[in-house]
Amino acid sequence: MTEKTTELVNDWLERLQANGYRLTEPLRHIVETLVSSPRALGPIEIYDLVRTRYPNLGLVTVYRTLEKLEALGLIQRVHQDDGCHRYLRATQGHQHLLVCTRCGRVVYFAGDDLSPLIQRTEAETGYAIQDHWLQLYGLCPSCRP
Repeated sequence: MTEKTTELVNDWLERLQANGYRLTEPLRHIVETLVSSPRALGPIEIYDLVRTRYPNLGLVTVYRTLEKLEALGLIQRVHQDDGCHRYLRATQGHQHLLVCTRCGRVVYFAGDDLSPLIQRTEAETGYAIQDHWLQLYGLCPSCRP
């Protein structure tokens, strides 16, 4: 792991502990896996990756850890076409996602001003829009023909 990755892992573990979570070996491995991944991972992928280092991991532990990390705003869901979710580090500030449909790599980007669209949608629907999440799908440079 790089120094930056190690710092982020330690930060996540400190935040978990400060919120009453017990720091266990499985938790540490799951956090390390999520922090160091360049793509969004599904629960089963996380389970399989962590089991190579911690064979006694239970799938329930993965799901519970994902719930904890999401509740603390450390990870975010990436919605998939099949209705399932994958998870990755939460963005810093307001950013959007580019998701490669072939390899799953995720890149963050700063979005354009969506205020006109949001205002028009509020006017047309009567909703008071509080937030939005934009994901764009396509092929990354490595996967393009």
